Amino acid sequence: MTELATSFEVALPAWLRTSARSSPSRIAERARRMAFVLALAERNVREQSGGPFAAAVFERDTGELVSVGVNVVVASGQSLAHAEVVALALAERSLGTFELGDRDLELVTSAEPCVLCLGAVHWSGVRALVIGARDEDVRAIGFDEGPKPADWIAEFARRGVHVERDVEREDACRVLALYVDLGGPLYNATA
Repeated sequence: MTELATSFEVALPAWLRTSARSSPSRIAERARRMAFVLALAERNVREQSGGPFAAAVFERDTGELVSVGVNVVVASGQSLAHAEVVALALAERSLGTFELGDRDLELVTSAEPCVLCLGAVHWSGVRALVIGARDEDVRAIGFDEGPKPADWIAEFARRGVHVERDVEREDACRVLALYVDLGGPLYNATA
């Protein structure tokens, strides 16, 4: 009989733990926030430490950086270790709360959230979602993003979560293409 696990851990790659200490504490402009996130995604690809995805949580008004995350599904052996989930979990840990809705926070993500990450965004309480690449861009390289509702953006708006898409989309798509070019593994790939 398999012994039941009683805990799990997801850690950022060593390169990100080191560079996080020297990350800017504030990034005012939304496009620069996305450029920061895309640089993390590209480094994750080049270091072969995970998928072509990164995310960060910021204070919306001040641009204060609260947390960062990259996709570490393969490295951690955890299907839940998507960049958005990691960034949100680390924001909660940093702020000492499971309810991020008490602050005016936004999640900046290199690509449109999959079905798993949409749920995480909802449960986290962040008030804004800023997206680089679109769902169809991610599916085009072979990832299966799951059965997302067609009207998810309108539903988020109804719940008070502002969604902004296509921020630096072309650069975000370049990171996806780099992942394919370097032979990054496709997990949960489209059948």
